[in-house]
Amino acid sequence: MRNEQIFSVHGDAELLTRAGHLLESARTEFLCAARTLTTWPRPETWTTPGPDFTTRKLLTPAALADEATREHLRLVLDGGAQVRITDAELPHETIIIDRRVMILAGREAPTGREFSVTTAKTMIDGVHSLFDAMWDRSADYDAYLATDTPQLTPDARRILEALSTGRTDDSAARHLGLSLRTYRRRVADLMVTLQAASRFQAGLRAGEMRLPGTR
Repeated sequence: MRNEQIFSVHGDAELLTRAGHLLESARTEFLCAARTLTTWPRPETWTTPGPDFTTRKLLTPAALADEATREHLRLVLDGGAQVRITDAELPHETIIIDRRVMILAGREAPTGREFSVTTAKTMIDGVHSLFDAMWDRSADYDAYLATDTPQLTPDARRILEALSTGRTDDSAARHLGLSLRTYRRRVADLMVTLQAASRFQAGLRAGEMRLPGTR
């Protein structure tokens, strides 16, 4: 990273090229806060297991809408990591490595998501403290899944996943092979099903549901 305290990259490929070696260098602690695991490329490789190594992943309920993600999280848990679910909106999707390197995920753009990478200690310490505070107020993964509530249909889960990615309505509709009008109608139907007053609240409400494939 030369002598830079902060730099920006665009897209997963550039992030891995310029900061991949930092991610692979974790030795004592790996913290991750994300709405879903799709935020980060190759998330399963960014931990270094060991008896003195701590991995903590803080996710929003939207992450639980995808069965593949839940299967991955079960593997992460079985590997000794800690996973918690927060009902609060994450101010930043973040990775912190050994309290010496931090990556903040920005918004999606035509060239890919923008990421900021920093080694500035003041910034890292501040975000680390925020992570700890949110972690203390969040729910254990297994306890969160224990809620006995209705299930979402496969179509509803796909709509919810599209909402969680931060895509525009036009982009999400194209991704799902739907017209814009149909996509918006299904979003509205999902919000009614979840008794949600906003799209963000829909993501939180869905996380309270027991989804097919969970234990």
